[in-house]
Amino acid sequence: MIAHLPKKLVAERVAVMRGPRPIFRGISFSVAAGEAVVLTGANGVGKTTLLRAVAGFLPLAEGRLRLEGAADDSPVADFCHYVGHLNGVKRSLTVMDTLRFFAAFLGGNAALADNAAGRLGLGALGDVPAGYLSAGQKRRLALARLLCAKRPLWLLDEPAVSLDARSQALLAEIVNEHLAASGMVLAATHTGLGWANMTAFDLERAVASAFADAS
Repeated sequence: MIAHLPKKLVAERVAVMRGPRPIFRGISFSVAAGEAVVLTGANGVGKTTLLRAVAGFLPLAEGRLRLEGAADDSPVADFCHYVGHLNGVKRSLTVMDTLRFFAAFLGGNAALADNAAGRLGLGALGDVPAGYLSAGQKRRLALARLLCAKRPLWLLDEPAVSLDARSQALLAEIVNEHLAASGMVLAATHTGLGWANMTAFDLERAVASAFADAS
C-alpha cells in the first residue's frame, strides 16, 4: 500500500527509441491527482509506447518521469497499475486464481481479490479457467487487477475494448471512484470513455511539434 499519495505525474521532454530511430522525443505533460489524461492520435504515433515507458517496461532515451509528492524516490512504476491492450491472463488459471495472484504480486490481499471479482461481475465465475471466458469477461478480468491492490496511477491501454455498454459504464464508475480518491489515470483510446475530470493530450500533435522544433 502507498502511504503517501503523489500529487502529480510529470513527464519532462521524454524520448523513446527503437534502435537508432526515435519513436518520439521532447514530449512533456502532467497528470494531477484526481485527473484522467487520455492520449489521442493515429495508430502508430506512440500511445502504447508512452504508456509502457511510464510503466517501466521501456527505457527512456532522454528526459525524466517523476511523481511530485511521493514519499520516497521509488521508480514511478512502483506506483502504477498497467492494463495493456492485451489482457495478460493465463488461460489455464481460474478467475479467482488469477485475481489472487495479482493481489499477492501487487501487494494487495485476498479480500481485495474477492471484492474485485464481485465488483467486476466475475464472482459466479471464480472456478472457471480464463480460457473459457468470453472476450468481454476476459477484459473485465484484466481490469479487475486495478482493485486487487491500491496503486495511485492507473495506466490503461484501450481499456474499453471488448466491453459492452453495461461494462463500459461499470468501468467509468470504477475509474471515477479512483479519481475522486485523488488517483491518477493515463489512458490511450480511440473511443469515448465518459470519465470525470478527463482531458485529452494529442500525442500526434505533440510528436509532430517536437520533431519540427528539432529539425
